[in-house]
Amino acid sequence: MIEILLLAAAAATVDTTPIECSNCAAWNEPQAPFRLHGDSWYVGTRGLSAVLVATPKGLVLMDGGLPQSAPLIAANIESLGFRLGDVRFLLNSHPHWDHAGGLAALQRLTGAPVVTSAIGAEAMRRGNSPHGDPQAGFGEKANDYPPIAEVETIEDGATVQVGGITFTMHATPGHTPGGTTWTWRSCDGDDCRDLVFADSLTAVSSPDYRFSEHPGQVSQLRTSIARVAALPCDLVVSAHPSAVGLFEKLARREQDPQAMFDPRSCVAYAAGGTSWLDKRLADEAGSGKP
Repeated sequence: MIEILLLAAAAATVDTTPIECSNCAAWNEPQAPFRLHGDSWYVGTRGLSAVLVATPKGLVLMDGGLPQSAPLIAANIESLGFRLGDVRFLLNSHPHWDHAGGLAALQRLTGAPVVTSAIGAEAMRRGNSPHGDPQAGFGEKANDYPPIAEVETIEDGATVQVGGITFTMHATPGHTPGGTTWTWRSCDGDDCRDLVFADSLTAVSSPDYRFSEHPGQVSQLRTSIARVAALPCDLVVSAHPSAVGLFEKLARREQDPQAMFDPRSCVAYAAGGTSWLDKRLADEAGSGKP
């Protein structure tokens, strides 16, 4: 028994070992959980989104933040009165260390499989970014995160169903290969809304990468931006909540109960991705450097 406990403690130490980066402390600031709408809750940190959906047949959790985010996410879930053992699936936006880094620990705590694209699954099993990632130039060590043992794959447009709620996967590569966006309907009584957990749509890379030299990557990103813009979307949560002004909307909700909802919120989020990409390409053309 003592040996088993020591092994469990060792696993916990490894899969929650903090990743250090210039933004990590700010991204991992604690955030009290709050209801998005109906059965859907924000349970992430201040800078990295995680969303929990409660169904009559179990829970679904989207994204895991950094390795050091996992204990905060788990505590937020339990503070709402939910059991970690009731999580049925772990969904993921994309296989980078700031969004998939905490999934190994959350899988250990919940026993739930991760569900993602085939490219994302291959990367998460290795515990590193996908092949062809614009950020691969930072190096293998810089992109490492705890590998995930149980990862199931899902095709573009396929669904995960739990307790009468259908989660649809939309392939959104571009920020990185294998990226995904998830949609579902969340109801508060008769008030049902279209919710979106949106993948990152930003043209971010290592210093040696030039998007202008990778037209396929640019085309993928523009296609993904257009896909997100076209989604039914009353409320969008992006992988980084600041990208959609989530906490500003939450603050306004105190005076306006409808402040979280905007049928053009995905359009606005996608427009930000287009602006970022256009500026990046213009900078590359003008300076000869990324």
